[in-house]
Amino acid sequence: MPIERLLEVMARLRDPERGCPWDLQQDFRSIAPHTIEEAYEVADAIEQGDLVKLRDELGDLLFQVAFHARLASEQGAFAFDDVVAAICDKLTRRHPHVFGNTVVADAAEQTAAWERMKREERAARGDAGALADIPVALPALTRARKLGARASQAGFDWPDATGPRAKIDEELAELDAVRGLPDPAAREAELGDLLFSVVNLARHLDLDPESALRRANERFARRYRHVEQSLDRLGQPIGSASPELLDRLWAAAKAENP
Repeated sequence: MPIERLLEVMARLRDPERGCPWDLQQDFRSIAPHTIEEAYEVADAIEQGDLVKLRDELGDLLFQVAFHARLASEQGAFAFDDVVAAICDKLTRRHPHVFGNTVVADAAEQTAAWERMKREERAARGDAGALADIPVALPALTRARKLGARASQAGFDWPDATGPRAKIDEELAELDAVRGLPDPAAREAELGDLLFSVVNLARHLDLDPESALRRANERFARRYRHVEQSLDRLGQPIGSASPELLDRLWAAAKAENP
């Protein structure tokens, strides 16, 4: 089976006598950044609509799972089969409407049931509070959205988007009030509150802030490149262009790169 071949390759790479020196030096912490990077490359392939690239990037991500499982197996903690068994058990447990006799009306009801089961599992583990298991290592925008969503499930939220929209104005005013202060920590705190409020607005608009910012980054990059190319045709360095010219070129770039 292909998965058995992957595990054999992984075992060979970690062979103390005949393995790869780089692979033999790795541990959970050193591999973790590579795991995160591969997950982002999967997302990038999806964003590009490139299914060949997606196939390859999913393979790279699967290799990361095999690597972590191999490290755990060497310590006698768990093996790859245990990882597979754990996710199969979890999915079966959390889908009683598929693998049992429970009936759900729609996806919204299933989502509510899923979150209820997760709360019950956290309580059984003795996790301290509703936010305890949201990973700190998540991208900040993603973690902010999850924190707000989890608090909302407990009733700590605005009833609609009007609340977070007003909060943005409030946080902007507070940021303006500390802009001239010498303490950068105060400015950072108010900027953080403003960003968190923007994330809450995105959540109420049913938008993913991480995806929204990623696409905004790409739009900016395309438009900026358009401005650079326009200035090249004019024979003018960007550093010497007037604000008026830059505004005009930027407007043209926006028109061509909506």
